[in-house]
Amino acid sequence: MEHYLDNAATTRVSDAAAQAALAAMTGGFGNPSSRHQAGARAAQALKEHRAVIAGALGAKPEEVVFTSCGTESDNWAIRGAVRLNRRVGKHIITTAIEHDAVLQPCRALEREGYEVTCLKPDRMGNITVQQVADALREDTALVSMMLVNNELGTLLPVAEVAKLLKQRKSAALLHCDAVQGFLHVPFTVGELGVDLLSISGHKVHAPKGVGALYIKSGVKLPGMIVGGHQENDLRSGTEATAQIAAFAAAVSEGVARFDRDQAYLKELKAYAVEKLTGEVAGLECIGNGEAPHILPVTLVGYKSEVVVRFLSDRGIFISSGSACHKGKPSHVFAALNLPKKQMDGVLRVSFSGENTREDVDALVDGLKQAKEQLFTSLS
Repeated sequence: MEHYLDNAATTRVSDAAAQAALAAMTGGFGNPSSRHQAGARAAQALKEHRAVIAGALGAKPEEVVFTSCGTESDNWAIRGAVRLNRRVGKHIITTAIEHDAVLQPCRALEREGYEVTCLKPDRMGNITVQQVADALREDTALVSMMLVNNELGTLLPVAEVAKLLKQRKSAALLHCDAVQGFLHVPFTVGELGVDLLSISGHKVHAPKGVGALYIKSGVKLPGMIVGGHQENDLRSGTEATAQIAAFAAAVSEGVARFDRDQAYLKELKAYAVEKLTGEVAGLECIGNGEAPHILPVTLVGYKSEVVVRFLSDRGIFISSGSACHKGKPSHVFAALNLPKKQMDGVLRVSFSGENTREDVDALVDGLKQAKEQLFTSLS
């Protein structure tokens, strides 16, 4: 039996999402831009799917543009925002614990002459509004801050930063990477006060290959892809109707079970903390991340990559951090300035509503075996 505890990397596609994709591919396969009835049906379905995503965000349907993934949404938001705000200045504020989908575009912009202020977290992974206030300048064109950190589960003060920008009468646009926050913590785009917000399908039981970017009404973000008139001339190319249908189905399910999942995941995470810290000697929790689905720990004295492989061989799947690192040291945990032995043993456990206490028990047993059979690190 396998025990999948790496849901922050990706989630299983739900049955409803898979069925919606199949129906779109085999029945409603018309091109939404075609003028015949099959095209009209596909266009109507696309309209309905957009309304589902928008409703979950508390947005207007016309404020939601479909993309291929969260990374594309982040890249477009960042590059589009600074281009739109080019007369404001060339200063960007972000944090050292953002996903690389945000940090890499910011570094590329640095090479193009922009100045990036990268806010450092405290040892618990927290970023404060005061840090943003201290960094904010008249030439700040963009603030990009994630809602939930993908490795720590830390919630960042996005709504408070929005209020700060308004109080300061700043012209800076506010972008939020909400890939790990969407359908995991409660929010609407209105409550956050953001101008741009990125989400991804495969983190919420939809397939890989679909995401969305919220663009607040009145924000004239430059288009990303030209060559057609899809997505209100913002992202040309025939829409990925099957993935979008699946995305909407998964989101509908997620909205319906949101309160139940919140309570269940909080309880499951608390159970995991109790079992892991109580039964696995030397294991420590990292930070105090509030997100109910992400639990970072460290097995002090052991190499995380070795532990992950050991567990994988026994059908227990966790990660040593973001899947995007592919074995490289995590910049997120590095930003916490953890002692090397803690840093070497970092592991991320991440849940979905499909996980059970049996999964946690299997992880505990697996880590106990790892401690018995693996050599400790010499570092």
